[in-house]
Amino acid sequence: MFDLLRMDLRRLFRTRSFYIILGAMAALLLAVALLAAIVSDQKTLDAIQSQGAEITLTDRQEAVRIRDMTQLEFLDECIGSGSLMVLAGLGVTLFVNADLSSGYIKNICFARPRRWEYVLSKILLAGVYSGAIVIMGILVSLICPYLFGLHPVASPIVRILEYAFWNWLPYWAFSLMGLSLVMLTRSSVLGIVLTVMAGGGLITQLLAMVCHMLHWPDLWQYLLSSVASIQCVPMPDMKQIVMILGCSIGWAVVYAAGSLIAMEKRDI
Repeated sequence: MFDLLRMDLRRLFRTRSFYIILGAMAALLLAVALLAAIVSDQKTLDAIQSQGAEITLTDRQEAVRIRDMTQLEFLDECIGSGSLMVLAGLGVTLFVNADLSSGYIKNICFARPRRWEYVLSKILLAGVYSGAIVIMGILVSLICPYLFGLHPVASPIVRILEYAFWNWLPYWAFSLMGLSLVMLTRSSVLGIVLTVMAGGGLITQLLAMVCHMLHWPDLWQYLLSSVASIQCVPMPDMKQIVMILGCSIGWAVVYAAGSLIAMEKRDI
């Protein structure tokens, strides 16, 4: 299994889509930082107001709040919505589907008939992939404010690492959704569509609406996109930690088990 993982890691770092995903993420976060710098600059607000636009007291208070943010608070504003979850899911979906389209999986499973080793190596790879997304997102979010004149108050590195860890768990579990869909359908289309819908919060909003209309319990809060977006800074409380662990582990088990079953029961 670990030999397969090493092979996958070598292939990953030679895959163009991996760097495209990271580049898209960096561009997105740079845009967020630039927008934050624009709306928090008092001179810019004055110039906009002089052109006839309405600038309220709330707008100016928000500008001051952005200027006074700590690094951890600014980081949460950039990636706290779970937006990077979509990129992690897309990346894993495309990488695993390439095994099917290239014939790589046939060669591997011919040499190593125990298919569960292949699936477990992909599960670990999903953890590495989602971890790379989280780490890169945090580094860009910490560096890019200084490029646009923002200087967030320094936060302890331990708190930033804790924040990264509690984001990484649901990201990893979410990435396994794309993996399981590829194993089940042998196509990347369904994985990409559901990844965008689920990671963007659409499925969460639909489920919340259904639960409200039918007076069901708040089932939407157990979806991974919801778990990632409601995390608080500086650190989640015990209730949130239990929620993150429970949902991440629970969904990871569901997706991993589905991948193993789909791989064993279907031809490659």
